[in-house]
Amino acid sequence: MIAKNTKIYIAGHRGMVGAAIWRSLEKKGYTELIGASSKELDLRNQQAVREFFQAVNPSVVIDAAAKVGGILANNNYPYQFLMDNMLIQNNLIDISLHTNVEKFIFLGSSCIYPKFAPQPLKEEYLLTSSLEPTNEWYALAKISGVKACEAIRKQFDRDFISLMPTNLYGPHDNFDLQTSHVLPAMIRKFHEAAKDGHRAVVLWGSGTPMREFLHVDDMADAVTFAMENRFEDNLYNVGSGVDLTIRELAELIQKITGHQGLISWDTSKPDGTPRKLMDVSKMAEKGWKASIELEAGIRETYEWFLQNIDQVKEVKI
Repeated sequence: MIAKNTKIYIAGHRGMVGAAIWRSLEKKGYTELIGASSKELDLRNQQAVREFFQAVNPSVVIDAAAKVGGILANNNYPYQFLMDNMLIQNNLIDISLHTNVEKFIFLGSSCIYPKFAPQPLKEEYLLTSSLEPTNEWYALAKISGVKACEAIRKQFDRDFISLMPTNLYGPHDNFDLQTSHVLPAMIRKFHEAAKDGHRAVVLWGSGTPMREFLHVDDMADAVTFAMENRFEDNLYNVGSGVDLTIRELAELIQKITGHQGLISWDTSKPDGTPRKLMDVSKMAEKGWKASIELEAGIRETYEWFLQNIDQVKEVKI
């Protein structure tokens, strides 16, 4: 058991995932939570990270820090998505190995799995064929982190594990249309279009790809569960186990935002991976499953968006 006064460092605690993990751990009564903003600590700087660990001496490290974005951002900035993420995770993993860290939880993404892997995605499908080209740079970085944690378990018998979430959404998401993922981008588009006389909303692709979504509070609950329990394996998928088409998602968000205009699909734009449904049976066997239903979760996220719209960066649509 992990004591409630254990020093727990959450890298990326200001981001959507990190903030949710912080809330989850606080609710569970953990009192020694540690965070540092990107201005306070550049995780790409090895010496700075080493000095920070020496100062705070955490026993548990949760790596929720990453450079993230959608198809557009991944296509436009491949080097940064590869190198920045490798620098961040390598510093955290290596310094955790060589200090007093008892448990390390590495968070990745379902994009680590091959583009045409069988569905649902099982953990053993990792590295069995080629990746989706539109986000391979981010995926390659995350795969290297998974393998680094696996190597540490194998060579040093340390409790380093990797959790791979499906597409996440929720409060504190990124709603910038140039860099956001599909669900928050749709919320922003439909909201703005409804305000602007219910004009038509143009969405990328055909609408036929299928995607699975997990509320970030469910993800945080999974991380807390993994922290409090010993896992035998290195890699675990975290998802809802349910998916829907992008078209169905658009229609759901259209209903929630009250948009009454047309939806137009720009089929000249890429669809990305045809389907990405996670096999979540390993987490279920450990005793964890998601609990937040998609429509209820999107409604909550939209309410958060409306309450924080002044802080959401304005971007021309």
